[in-house]
This record gives sequence, structure tokens and C-alpha cells, in this order.
Amino acid sequence: MFDASFRPLIDPPLNGVAALIEKSGISANSVTVAGFVLGLGGAVAVAFGHFYIAAVLVVLNRVLDGLDGALARRLGPTDFGGYLDIVLDFIFYSAVPFAFSVYDPANGLAAAFVIFSFIGTGASFLAFAIIAAKRGISTDIRGKKSFYHLGGLTEGAETILFLMLCCLLPAHFSILAFCFGALCWVTTAVRVLAAADSFKENA
Repeated sequence: MFDASFRPLIDPPLNGVAALIEKSGISANSVTVAGFVLGLGGAVAVAFGHFYIAAVLVVLNRVLDGLDGALARRLGPTDFGGYLDIVLDFIFYSAVPFAFSVYDPANGLAAAFVIFSFIGTGASFLAFAIIAAKRGISTDIRGKKSFYHLGGLTEGAETILFLMLCCLLPAHFSILAFCFGALCWVTTAVRVLAAADSFKENA
């Protein structure tokens, strides 16, 4: 919901750092993988109850996730880079709730529900992108991406906020997960309706 609004704020510093990294010869895919490793480290930290460490690693994961895109735009985006970015993002998003269930099995139902909800948002997002590419529909309201990014109530910014709140308020994970999962289903429903409108077949 807030991703497009945040773009003017986060793009300039990311672009500045990307310009420095470009000179080092580091690839955008390397930044993507490094961010993923940090994110998985955050999930491991959650599983062992080190929640503040997890919060820091989650933030670093998200910073590198933005940085890889900025670097890719400078070096030239690739199809594999876009693919790798989205695959690792969804694995990371699911790893943190899973880690909460490892930390405390009592969190299992809430973790399963929010991961189940991520399937709805992920499928509605990616399926729309596939059909949009087929029809030549594009947008750069959320920055230039490898494929169409359909908005919703729970986008990247809201997911980051959810993960951070879980790390900072671990005793309230279950209620946070159920609330966020419900919002994810609202997003999924809105995206399905948007698809029904956008992909109407000619009579």
C-alpha cells in the first residue's frame, strides 16, 4: 500500500550506494544472494530466541533487497536477476514465520496461517505479472521492475513492518500473524478483482 509513496524517499540513497558498488565490480545477483543469506540468518536467530539480532538482520535483508534493484538498474537488469530476487524474497518471507513456530510450537497455527496467506498474495501477484507481460501491460509506479508489480493492502513495506513487529514483540506473534494474514487475504481478493477487470476478454 505504501511502496509507491516510499519510492521517492528510498531511491536516492539506494542509487548513491549502488553507484559506489558498481565501481567494485560486484554484481546485483551477488547483492541479492547476500541479502538472502542475512535474511535466513535472521530466521535462524528467531528460532533460537535472539529477536533483536533477528530484527537487525531483517532490516539488512530489506536494505540489500532494495540495493540489488538499484544496482541492477545501473548495470542493466536481467531476467534471471528478476527471477532470483522474487524467489528468494518469498522464501525469506516464509522463513521468518516458520522460525517462530520452531522457537515455540504454540506459534505453529499462526505461522501456518500467515504462510498460507502468503501463498494467496504471492500467487495473485505472480499470476497477474505473467498475464500482464503476455498482454504488454507495464507500470513503473513502484520503480522499474523486471515484471509488473501489482499493488495491494500488504506490499513490501507492510510485510517488513509485520516482520519487524514480530521480532520486537515476539510474545504477540500469533495475534500479529493472524491479523496480517487476514490483510493478505484482502489483498488477494482485491488483486483477483483487478485481474477480472484488467483481463476482460473482448466480447
